[in-house]
Amino acid sequence: MKTHLILFLTCIVTCAVAQSDSQNKKVITDAEPVYPKGDLQLYLDVSNNIKYSEAALSVNLRGEVLVSFDVKADSTVSNVIIISGVGNGVDEEIKKYIEKVKFCPGVQNGRPVRMNTMYTLPVTAHR
Repeated sequence: MKTHLILFLTCIVTCAVAQSDSQNKKVITDAEPVYPKGDLQLYLDVSNNIKYSEAALSVNLRGEVLVSFDVKADSTVSNVIIISGVGNGVDEEIKKYIEKVKFCPGVQNGRPVRMNTMYTLPVTAHR
């Protein structure tokens, strides 16, 4: 009985702490930001529209670039950050390209809102 009481009080204290933590609020979204033509087309568009440096081309650079950015309610992109990249100037080119692209914004409570998103973009340097 004493064990049950201690367990019960521990649960109450834990629940009370979790509910008062303002950073753990549950956010419900209707839709996440997406590239209008789909993820596969985004990968192709990035690959075909960035300029690969001679250094990247000479080593046949391959890899993945993890990029984080905000999609605003008006479909524009801001706060582009390369989380991990491949170097040789490719990261900067991807950043410049993503800054120009429009995305479908995230939707919350039926309205478009600014929302952060991340993509892992495959990279293969080619001529």
